[in-house]
Amino acid sequence: MIALLERLNGSLKARQIFDRYAPWAVIALAAFLRLWNLGYPAKLVFDETYYVKDAWTLWNTGSEKNWPADYNANFEGGNVWGFLTDPAFVVHPPLGKWIIGVGMWAFGADNSFSWRMSTALLGIASVGLLIVVAQMLFKSPAYALIAGFLLAIDGHAIVLSRTALLDNILAFFALLAFYFLLRDQQNRDISRVVWARPWLIAAGATLGAASAVKWSGLYFLAAFGLYVVISETLARRRAGQENWALAGFIDSGLVAFVLMVPVAIVTYIATWSGWLIGGTGYDAKWAESNPATGIWALVPTNLQSLWHYHQEAYGFHVNLHTPHSYQSNPLTWLLATRPTSFFYEGLSEGQDGCASASGCSSAITALGNPFIWLPATAALLFLLIWFVRQRDRVAGLILLGIAGGYLPWLAFTSRTVFQFYSIAFLPWMILALAYVLKIYRDLSANKRQAKAITLGYLLLVFGATLFFLPIWIGTWVPFWYWQVHMWLPSWI
Repeated sequence: MIALLERLNGSLKARQIFDRYAPWAVIALAAFLRLWNLGYPAKLVFDETYYVKDAWTLWNTGSEKNWPADYNANFEGGNVWGFLTDPAFVVHPPLGKWIIGVGMWAFGADNSFSWRMSTALLGIASVGLLIVVAQMLFKSPAYALIAGFLLAIDGHAIVLSRTALLDNILAFFALLAFYFLLRDQQNRDISRVVWARPWLIAAGATLGAASAVKWSGLYFLAAFGLYVVISETLARRRAGQENWALAGFIDSGLVAFVLMVPVAIVTYIATWSGWLIGGTGYDAKWAESNPATGIWALVPTNLQSLWHYHQEAYGFHVNLHTPHSYQSNPLTWLLATRPTSFFYEGLSEGQDGCASASGCSSAITALGNPFIWLPATAALLFLLIWFVRQRDRVAGLILLGIAGGYLPWLAFTSRTVFQFYSIAFLPWMILALAYVLKIYRDLSANKRQAKAITLGYLLLVFGATLFFLPIWIGTWVPFWYWQVHMWLPSWI
C-alpha cells in the first residue's frame, strides 16, 4: 500500500486517482466482509434474542413488549407477530433497538438478514468514518487508509457488524462524535468566548444518541467535554493570557457544558418518545399511582415515571453479578483473552453432509485479529509514553478515545461484562497502531525499509484475516480446523 503510493509520487494524476478511489476500495472490502451471507445463521444468536424481538415490538407499539416463553424458534420461523400486550422491563435505552427496527421494517422482520442489516451498514460506515478521522489526525492519505483497512478486516469489528447487538451502534456514534469534536477544534478561537460552535453542538447531540444506545455513551460525553475545557484552558496558558486558568475553566467550561450537555439530554429523552407518548411501556404509568410532592410534583408525570424507570434499570446494572461462561474481566480486554462465542453448532460425520471424521463445526466468535489487537495494545503503551514526553496532540486525542471507551470499565471488574464491549473503543486502538506505524516511518533512517516492513505487516494481518474468517462468519469447517484456530484455552 505504502510502496504503491511511493511509486505514484512521480505521477500527480495517478496519485490523485489513488487518493480518491483507494478509500472506496477499502470500504468495499469492509462491505463484502459484513454483508456476504449476512443472514447466516437464520437464528437469533446470543443477545439477539433480546434486541431483535425488542426492536420489533418497539417499532410496532412504541415500547418493548414481552413474548411467550421459548418463542425463538417461532420467531426464527417467520411468526413475528406473537408478542404479548404486557410491557417488558428492559435495561438499555431504545435508540439502538429503533435502529435495528429500521432494517426489520425495510426488509421484513421474518428474515435474519433484516435483523442485522442496520448494524452491518453502520459497521461499513465506521470504516469510512475512521479513514476521514485518521486523515484529519495524521494528514496522510496512506496512513488514514491503513487505519480504515485494519478496521475493515478485524474480526471483532466484522462479527459485531454482522450481529444485531447494540455495541456496534454505540461505537459508530462515539466515533462520529469524535469527528465532530475534531471539526470543532479545527475552528476554535481562544481569544474570546465563542458560542457559535455548531460542531460542538453536533458532538453533544451525537453523544446523546450514543448514550441512548447504551449508558456507557455517557463516558464518552464526560471525556470529550473535559477535553474541550482542559485543552482550551492550556491553550490560553500557552498564548500567555492573564488569568488563563480561571478564564479557561469558566469560559470554556461554560460553553462546553451549555452546547453539549443540554443538547445531549434532549437528544436522549427524544429517543424515549414512543415510551413517553404511547403510555404502554413498562412503568409508564408509575407516577399516576405514586403521586409526587413538593417541586417534583411540577414535573410531568410521564417524566416522573421515566426517572423511576431509570432508577430501576440502574439498580439492575450495578447489581449484575450473575456468572456467565463467557464473561470477561475488563483488565484483559486489550489482550482479547476471552472472546465471546456468539454461535456454535456441530455435526457428526455423515450428518447433513459432514464428511470429516472429526465432525464439522460452524462458529461465530467475536475474536479480534491477534495481529491487530496485540500490536495495538503495545502501540497504546508507546503512545502513552510518547504523549508524556513529547506532549504530542495527536497521541493525546487518540488516548482520549481510550479514556472514554475503556478506562471507566476498570471500575467494574467484578460485574458480569463481556469482551465484545470493547468494540466501542476499537477505532482508537487502530488509530494508535496506525499512528505508531507512521511515527516509525517518520523517525526511520531508512524510509524504504520502514515502508517495506509496514507493507509486510499489513500482508501478515490480511493473511490472518483469511485464516480466521471462517470462525467469524460461521462457515462450516471440519472440527479439527476449528480447533487449530483456538490458540488459547480461554478462546474456547
